[in-house]
Amino acid sequence: MADIKDPENTIIVTLKDGEVVIELLAAIAPKHTERMKNLARAKAYDNVCFHRVIEGFMAQTGDVENGNMEKDFNLRRAGTGGSDMPDLPAEFSKLPHDRGSIGAARSSNPNSANSQFFINFKDNSFLNGQYTVYGRVISGMDLVDKIARGEPPAIPDRMITVRVAADVE
Repeated sequence: MADIKDPENTIIVTLKDGEVVIELLAAIAPKHTERMKNLARAKAYDNVCFHRVIEGFMAQTGDVENGNMEKDFNLRRAGTGGSDMPDLPAEFSKLPHDRGSIGAARSSNPNSANSQFFINFKDNSFLNGQYTVYGRVISGMDLVDKIARGEPPAIPDRMITVRVAADVE
């Protein structure tokens, strides 16, 4: 398990093969950090699939409206929705989109991020300054590397549970 320094700003994502630990960057992107914690605490991310996973690029998930594999799941629509909360304004920074960084997925409008996010498989510097970086994987990147590929994958992997570390006993 990772060395968790700030349990209130750490997310634990359970995948089929184990846990991925994400350090949230509250000082850099406070609104995105708060949104992820709110959705995790509401258990909105539970059973949500990875609907867009591109080899050598990233794994995208977090469509709490259409991506839940146990409630009204529609793989064709997964990736088109968000949450019932308003979209977030961009919180761009100088942090790079490097391997293991967490970026806010959005439409062409920079202020349209909501619940979806992606984990970079490699350094993707072409995204720098264009998408909000609000976290980084500190443990379990080997598990992220195993997520089924596809747009969408034939049999998508999912986030079984997503919790704030401070809430886990």
